[in-house]
Amino acid sequence: MTDQPTLENGRAAFERAAWADAYAALAAADAHTPLDPDDLDRLATAAYLVGEDAVSAQARTRAHSAFLDRGETIRAARSAFWLAFSMLDHPDRRAHAMGWLARAQRLIDDAHERCVEQGWLRCASAFLHARERDVQAAQIEFAQAADIGSEFQSTDLVALARHGQGRCLLAQEKTTEGLALLDEVMVAVTGGEVAPVIAGVVYCSVISACHDLYDMRRAQEWTTALEHWCASQPDLVPFRGTCLIRRAQLLQLHGSWQLAFGEAQRARTRLAAARRSPETGAVHYQIAEVHRLRGEFAEADHAYRQASQAGRKPYPGLALLRLSQGQSEAAEAAIRLSLQEVRDGPLRVELLAAGAEILLARNDVSSARLAADELATLAGKIDSLFLRAVASQADGAVAIAEGRALPALDSLRTASTSWQELDAPYHVARVRMLIGSAYQQLGDREGAQLEFDAAHEMFEALGATPDAARAAALSPPSPTPSGGLTGREVEVLRLIATGVTNRAIARRLAISEKTVARHVSNIFTKLDLSSRAAATAFAYQHKLV
Repeated sequence: MTDQPTLENGRAAFERAAWADAYAALAAADAHTPLDPDDLDRLATAAYLVGEDAVSAQARTRAHSAFLDRGETIRAARSAFWLAFSMLDHPDRRAHAMGWLARAQRLIDDAHERCVEQGWLRCASAFLHARERDVQAAQIEFAQAADIGSEFQSTDLVALARHGQGRCLLAQEKTTEGLALLDEVMVAVTGGEVAPVIAGVVYCSVISACHDLYDMRRAQEWTTALEHWCASQPDLVPFRGTCLIRRAQLLQLHGSWQLAFGEAQRARTRLAAARRSPETGAVHYQIAEVHRLRGEFAEADHAYRQASQAGRKPYPGLALLRLSQGQSEAAEAAIRLSLQEVRDGPLRVELLAAGAEILLARNDVSSARLAADELATLAGKIDSLFLRAVASQADGAVAIAEGRALPALDSLRTASTSWQELDAPYHVARVRMLIGSAYQQLGDREGAQLEFDAAHEMFEALGATPDAARAAALSPPSPTPSGGLTGREVEVLRLIATGVTNRAIARRLAISEKTVARHVSNIFTKLDLSSRAAATAFAYQHKLV
């Protein structure tokens, strides 16, 4: 007899998205008495969502056979499709995937019946075209799938197909239309209108598209939504690794390096438990990046090697590590080879930015200029604040090396403003170092020291030990400014004298408003002043403005 209470518990857990409970109960019921094909489908889905891929495939295969035995050809075709869908991203299972797709197509053709499964097969065909970079064919197939989804009122199919259409538009550089379509699809996904497997696929794809376009604000918004979605289903294993990796990358950008490191380690644990390898290399690379920035070079070297072993090329991070270790010749050789191998895509931008830095360190200014100019060209094609910041920073650095300090300052101020808008303190500090070098070239030694001091303070706060050491070397001890003020306090005093508020000062210096208030209090105490007006007068009297 069927273990009915356990089976009912499994069904109820499935409905409330308690995937681990659903998997345990349905598996127990199946062990007692073989499940019918509908419940086998539930078991297959629950097993997939808790990372038990082998169990999922086995249950889905049994469901397929059971539907065939009952003469339900179209339901059997649907099971075949989902078997193929779960295998398409696994290089060692693609032949199996193609076999299941072929079987699903034959069963539907034999049925001679209009059905929603035809739309799912159109989607699969479109994905295969997209993989071969036949974007036009993929777009046609996705459009046909979306029409079938609308005909049969399948929100899942419509979401997957329209998301595919959006990605095709992006591939054709129709960025505005593509992002608008993806945002519309995400409304359905975040609104809970779409089944978990499809929701996870769309979340990960859209967030990856945002990163590919360097649209960090949109990436932040959808990554946060993905976090909430994963948190609502704590048993969920697929997609969570991607969530943690993207969150770690954004936390690193925003200067929360310890949190970024923790999220990357969590992702590594999740992916190891799920035995999913495609993202493992990205996790190790992210861990290596945090180690490198903090000056933990041995740990960074080890993590870059782990990334390489998992299939993620360790560049440009490993090349920058070699530069930090004083091995500039090895860094140059690595970055030149990487630039030859990677001709386009998001990684190209990272390599060009690192290449400009490394080539300048090797005094190859002409090659660094080529890298900076290519970044500028890319920034002109894609409306991205992040890309604009990267390109402007590289242009400013090269212009300094070319002896063109004034044009360099224009580029560096653009970069600084962009990085501040993106809340990227490490990059702001790097730009301030370059601004200091430009001031030095122009003979403004005091202005240069103020920039170096500010950068040093920011690097120290971040824990960027190698950069802090470089900033300290460029800002040697000097006579204390007027009234015993520190370099940063002089900078704040100068801004007070221009009449700006604490909030405006915080924004200008990329520090918190609370820190500005502390500096203002110190200035008043050290100079025995009681008002901003008196501070302004002091600044003018001592020619600090």
